[in-house]
Parts: sequence; structure tokens; C-alpha cells
Amino acid sequence: MHAFALTLKDFCDAYRVCRETAYQQIRTGRLRAVKLGRKTLILRADAEVWAASLPELRTVGREQASA
Repeated sequence: MHAFALTLKDFCDAYRVCRETAYQQIRTGRLRAVKLGRKTLILRADAEVWAASLPELRTVGREQASA
């Protein structure tokens, strides 16, 4: 069964980002977080929205260099 929410540590482990990056994304409003007592939680749906909103990697420079 998949968890409905991720702890900050679980989010960082799953998406391979450090805690500072996660908090920076939360501060800027790019990633929604909720509090449960002292814990910061990321709802799984919000994590997926965040991941889908990341910019696409452009490889134009590499393609031109190898052409």
C-alpha cells in the first residue's frame, strides 16, 4: 500500500533532492507542504504535480556539438 503522504525525508529520498532544495521549493511555492504537529509532510499528489512541473532538459547544445 502506498502512503498518502511522504515525510520530508521520504520525499527527498524518492526524488533524489536534498532537504535544503525541498525547503527552497516549499518557500517559493513550487512545492506544497502540510504540517502534522511538528512534521512536514508532502502529499503524494503534490509531489507528483511538482515533479511534472520541472523544466524539460534541453540538449540542443550537445546535439549541435556532435553534428
